[in-house]
Amino acid sequence: MPNLETQLCGLRLSNPIIASSGTFGYGLEFEKIVDLDALGGFVVKGLSRDPIDGNPPPRLVEAASGMLNSVGLQNVGVRAFVAEKLPKLAKLDTAVFANVFGYQPEDYVEVIRVLEDAEGLAGYELNVSCPNTKHGGMQFASDPALLSEVVRLAKKAAQRRPLIVKLSPNVTDIALLGRAAEEAGADAISLVNTFVGLAVNARERRPVLGAGFGGLSGPAIKPIALRMVYQVAQAVRVPVIGLGGIANGEDVAEFLECGAVAAQVGTATFWDPQTPLRLVKEFRRFLRKQGIASAAELVGTLRMES
Repeated sequence: MPNLETQLCGLRLSNPIIASSGTFGYGLEFEKIVDLDALGGFVVKGLSRDPIDGNPPPRLVEAASGMLNSVGLQNVGVRAFVAEKLPKLAKLDTAVFANVFGYQPEDYVEVIRVLEDAEGLAGYELNVSCPNTKHGGMQFASDPALLSEVVRLAKKAAQRRPLIVKLSPNVTDIALLGRAAEEAGADAISLVNTFVGLAVNARERRPVLGAGFGGLSGPAIKPIALRMVYQVAQAVRVPVIGLGGIANGEDVAEFLECGAVAAQVGTATFWDPQTPLRLVKEFRRFLRKQGIASAAELVGTLRMES
């Protein structure tokens, strides 16, 4: 049988399939229907300094080959997470990553500081797609200087665990942002987050989502996500985690061929929470049929020349 073991920032994952943040709750919601320890890992939904109620409904709307969401980063806050969720997560054998976000660099630092004192996490993933209220609402991920600042401060706070930076695709030069994150101290980079989109109710002449704009995800974005993963993997030396429209085992293979060492699946779990487990089986079957002995052999093997 092919060896699916994956190395990520010194962590040993049993396979490269990771359930992504925002679609897998805190993981605990799925433990009765998904063998969490069979996953390579999962990322809990974004954690903020204080609890957030999220955006007004509707929050989700189906799009052609995908989905728009505007949940608004609803979460219980980092302290409630540490007190109520993390003790149960710490009993799992799989790698659990905490997604961290904020509206000022100090917010990221405080969330990580609280998590640093707790047990049960494998690492942190910074969501830098948030508006920086300290600098007029510009996203951290859209400006190399702002991105460098927040990554540098977060890395200084994250002494115990690796720091993954999750990039936004809503930029003109994704490789430039990838290099900025790496130079500021990122141990790994994950991409892509959702694309900003709009769903319209033509009869009422209003947005469908309660907050107006939303994030587009699902199979519709996969070709762009693959391109961006390839560009960043060519530009940096740290490990890259690919995501964006993954729905089957061959999708996982495509992201690894583009240079990712692991792949996150998100939107597909809305249709079937057991999708990550199915992907593990399908990816193993793909390797076996291709005569490939290990997942690591596939990484970065895409040939762009004709």
